Amino acid sequence: MTRGPRLAPSTRHFSETVAGSESGTRLDVWLYARLSDLSRTRIKALVEAGEVLVDGRRVKVAHRLKPAAHVEVRVPPPPPEELTPESTPLAIVFEDEHVLVVDKPAGMVTHPGAGQPAGTLAAAALAHVPTMAGVGGPRRPGIVHRLDKGTSGLIVLVKTPVAYESLTAQLARRSVTRRYVGLVHGVLRPASGIIDKPIGRDARSRVRMAVVPAGRGKRAVTRFRVLERFPDVTFLECRLETGRTHQIRVHLTSLGYPLLGDQTYGGRRETRAPDPVLGDLIAGLDGVALHAAELAFTHPVTGQRLELVSHLPDRLERILSHLRTRSL
Repeated sequence: MTRGPRLAPSTRHFSETVAGSESGTRLDVWLYARLSDLSRTRIKALVEAGEVLVDGRRVKVAHRLKPAAHVEVRVPPPPPEELTPESTPLAIVFEDEHVLVVDKPAGMVTHPGAGQPAGTLAAAALAHVPTMAGVGGPRRPGIVHRLDKGTSGLIVLVKTPVAYESLTAQLARRSVTRRYVGLVHGVLRPASGIIDKPIGRDARSRVRMAVVPAGRGKRAVTRFRVLERFPDVTFLECRLETGRTHQIRVHLTSLGYPLLGDQTYGGRRETRAPDPVLGDLIAGLDGVALHAAELAFTHPVTGQRLELVSHLPDRLERILSHLRTRSL
């Protein structure tokens, strides 16, 4: 028997009207009963992505349905299980048969996610080291930690299962040290300090994190030290004791000092930059004014302590140069 070519999975569409007897049922429960081939996690993701409409409107997962409400669902095909390698140049800082340390540019996503299926660091690393495919998750080969898309700097990837186990354990023990430098709006007065505030998902936005009441999020600790002050901007360093999503960005914003270029957490400050040259430089950041400048960890096989440094990128150096010249 000759088989034809496999067809790519297509987008599914579902629509149905809520019966009177189903009044008050949670949307996710109602959908799970009808789309039993989808997991609850997948259904939640579809709702949060706006792929589910009730009477033509986006709603939340816990929305209570009313009789005669019309529910429409668009189910895109799931991403492929295996990541496709992409030959993209990498700025390699250190490499041996076990680990790979890269200086990631701002604008590059660490691994595939919603809305970013290609052009990732993981895909570029897989093209560079094909044997990395079996290490870690199929969509995140070699990835043990991440940097936000808009953040530049040092990130370590692993090539072997032994290295994966060692680095994930070091991260859990907090023995991997990371030093970041960044520029924030405003004049941060304390010369140094510790921000110890729990971080969790922002209840008002699926793309934002937020400082939340104790018990609702995970503990997050950031140490900071001011390096240089200007009339409207502060240059500082941050060291992470924990590794929560958007941790530095959320913590600094909670103090009232969002990072330059951070449209997600400091958008209103961005539009009020009084210095037009500074405004243009911020617009050209291709991300946020944050750089992972130092990374230290214990080599998973040799036991040697590796301490790696990345110099300040031009995108931040140009802003500092302008601020220093302006202050003369």
